[in-house]
Amino acid sequence: MKAIIETGGKQYYVSEGSIIYVEKIDKAEGEKVVFDKVLMANGVVGNPYVSSKVEGVVLKQGKQKKLTIFRYKPNKRSTRVKKGHRQPYTKVEIKKIK
Repeated sequence: MKAIIETGGKQYYVSEGSIIYVEKIDKAEGEKVVFDKVLMANGVVGNPYVSSKVEGVVLKQGKQKKLTIFRYKPNKRSTRVKKGHRQPYTKVEIKKIK
């Protein structure tokens, strides 16, 4: 069974047993997660959603690799800015598509 779910403003194509990395969800490791915004399930397309649900388990909470952002304006010493960013994520394993 395959489905397209929406979470964190993004869409993911999932099947049972697949592992996905989504935007951070406030759940502890080992807890169940239910995605109710299902756009497509088993070839049935919703308008905008289908009445199906996708269940998963949180495997890990983490942060991605660091991105370095450097902004400057030529010939001006005072406008050099160096920043870093690490995006938090949640690793989820899909268990069941209802």
